[in-house]
Amino acid sequence: MLRHASRHGFVRHPRPYTGAALVACPNGAREGASHPSARPVRATPRLAGALVTGVLLSGCGGSARPAPAPAPAARAPLPPIPRATGPLALQVRWPLANAVVAARESTFVFGATGHGDASVTVNGAPVAVRPNGAWLAWVAMPPRGAARFDVVATLPGGATQRVSVPIRLPAARAPLAPSALADTASLLPRPGLALRDDEPVRVSLRVAAGARAALVLPLADSAAPESAGLPLLGDDETVQRELPAAALRRGARLRVVRGADTLRLAVPAVSPGDSLGLVRLGSAADTSGELVARPVPGGTYKWFVLPGTVLRATGRQGDWLRVRLDRQLDVWVDAAQATRLPEGTAEPRRVVGNARIVTQPEHVELVLPMAARPAWRVEAEGAVLRLTLHGATADTDILAHRRDTADAARPLVQAVTWTNDASDRAVYTLALAEPVYGWEVRWRDGALVLRVRRAPRIDPASPLAGLRIAVDPGHPPQGSTGPTGLYEGEVTLAVAQVVRELLQARGAVPILTRTTPDAVALGERQPIARRANAHAFVSIHLNALPDGVNPAVVRGSGTYWFGAPSAALARAVQGRVAERLVGPDNGTFYDNLAVVRPAWMPSVLVEGAYLIDPDQEAALRTDEYRRRYALAIVEG
Repeated sequence: MLRHASRHGFVRHPRPYTGAALVACPNGAREGASHPSARPVRATPRLAGALVTGVLLSGCGGSARPAPAPAPAARAPLPPIPRATGPLALQVRWPLANAVVAARESTFVFGATGHGDASVTVNGAPVAVRPNGAWLAWVAMPPRGAARFDVVATLPGGATQRVSVPIRLPAARAPLAPSALADTASLLPRPGLALRDDEPVRVSLRVAAGARAALVLPLADSAAPESAGLPLLGDDETVQRELPAAALRRGARLRVVRGADTLRLAVPAVSPGDSLGLVRLGSAADTSGELVARPVPGGTYKWFVLPGTVLRATGRQGDWLRVRLDRQLDVWVDAAQATRLPEGTAEPRRVVGNARIVTQPEHVELVLPMAARPAWRVEAEGAVLRLTLHGATADTDILAHRRDTADAARPLVQAVTWTNDASDRAVYTLALAEPVYGWEVRWRDGALVLRVRRAPRIDPASPLAGLRIAVDPGHPPQGSTGPTGLYEGEVTLAVAQVVRELLQARGAVPILTRTTPDAVALGERQPIARRANAHAFVSIHLNALPDGVNPAVVRGSGTYWFGAPSAALARAVQGRVAERLVGPDNGTFYDNLAVVRPAWMPSVLVEGAYLIDPDQEAALRTDEYRRRYALAIVEG
């Protein structure tokens, strides 16, 4: 389930609130889940009639393109909703009591009544009730002084139940006290900032109306009178000024004046970024894991670093450390992953010597010996795989390529070329005999190893036969819950079990990452697939929305991918899901999600329906609709 509330996709798992004491399950974060900022790629009609295996592997080196499968009949409607006639039992599933609802004008509230003939109002506004008693309201946000949703359910005979759900609104900026000259907690920069001399630093402060602020830099002669200072300017309560980090090496002082009153605040010194020395990221004992580097503190994933890599630190901001990949590129990493090395430690010199190609039945390795682990980036485009090594120089003279019987007829790696884009940035380009299918990078015996996977051979008459398919029932932990209490993890497991049945009937070997209701950690799901050497990975989910988004507008299906070889699989799966399930086709999305990020196999995450929608939740309770979801995935 994706709650598109932030870059990391906060996950809601609503529990019913009946007005009694309730312990709220905290929001969990699924790494990398977010609403894509890029325009989604739409599934094309030509994909509708093709088995996804054929679409995937015909673009990834399959031996033949299978004939298109017959197009499904016109999409069937949702199954009818059974009528509930039990006793009135009003429940509000969302929002939870005392939850922070981050919406401005309107938001959704949902729950169930236990009886299909009940009428419901939320803060006086009438809400449609489904035959099973479920309801979903889109209502105006309450005022800050009465932050609650009052829900009333009434049966035709007059029986009534009321539930009042208190909520919290995002904290408003508190006004300054009449006697205060400034909000001292708003002062920037914070302590611990480290930057190079020429990098800009913004000094800012929230001040009271009528107050003037000036930045006073330390003088060489401490006995000299205080200077007039540099004025801080602004259009509202916040005033600021930008100056180079070198000017703040000894700190400074902010002087705030209003009438006869004066306030002086210390501005923390900014340390030289280049004085931070060398750091080791992660553990050198980890030879196959990877850490991530980002373009800005807390930003998106972009570069990958093998644990144990030694880099020079060039800056610090809060919990983030900036490190230098090469002379042209600095990136940000989690400071908690870095261990500072003793002063005087020699900086690694990474010179790539003579390389070799090692062939195996299911993959080919490019082995690049060098003295230390580099940061790296792999880019795939068609049948070309490009490996960039940062902080390394290519001095490769000989590339040894001994072919075995698996590689003799048609070598997977047709050619390898290399160049130095800069004095400390090497690029190795692999021309393959077929489009890129999968890869991984690891460190082994003093060499960086790029392992390139062969695409499996496909029998056009039975295109899934023999393929190992990892099926990941999303959640727990976390997950969404529908108006009548249907839990996402229950549905995804049931759908995955049908997927397993359908795959087995087609000769495939399914690998489920979860076979019981017990939780499987997010970070364990892809490794399960990797240990089984799966040929593809599909994670099954149901969707939800962040506060303030109208559920009547966005209620369809969507499929997520990260690596380029996964794009075809995402389009094909989404094409089938959009045909077989009811709701808008939201298309496919490039997104940096944890379970689709690994590149050893094409991997996708499918959001087949919106569990918070009463109609779709009711459908997902039926074996018929779960089978339709499963069949769409298998056809893909």
